[in-house]
Amino acid sequence: MKTIGKHGAFEDAIEGSSLEVQLIARRLRELIIEIYPDVVEVPWPKQRIVGYGVGPKKMSEHFCYIGALSTRVNLGFFYGAGLSDPESLMEGTGKRLRHVKVRSVEQAEQSSIRDLLQLSIEERKEDLGLAD
Repeated sequence: MKTIGKHGAFEDAIEGSSLEVQLIARRLRELIIEIYPDVVEVPWPKQRIVGYGVGPKKMSEHFCYIGALSTRVNLGFFYGAGLSDPESLMEGTGKRLRHVKVRSVEQAEQSSIRDLLQLSIEERKEDLGLAD
C-alpha cells in the first residue's frame, strides 16, 4: 500500500468518531489492503474520508472510499452504479456513486462486502486498461 499523506493520515480522518466506528473503518481498510495490496490510499481528514484506488486521482483512479460518520461508516464506490449487487447492499441515486452503510465489524467482514470491493477494483483496472 502507498499512502499519499499530503492532507493527513488515515487516523486523522477517523479521529473523533466513536470507538466502534473507528474499529469498523480500520477493518475495512485492512480488507481493502488484503484484497489489493498495491492500493493507493489518500486521506482527506477535513472531509472525514479516505479514498482508495489504483492511483492517486480521486475521480478517475479511485474505486472506493471509507467515510467515518457518527454511528456508521459509509463504504462508498465511485462507480458503484455499474457494479453487480445481488444482495442490494448499495444505496444512492447518483449517476455513478453508491455506498454501503456499515454498522458493525461483523458486517464489514461479510463476503458480500469483499465481493463488492473486488468488483470495484476490477472495474477500475479494466476501465483504465490496467487489467491483468
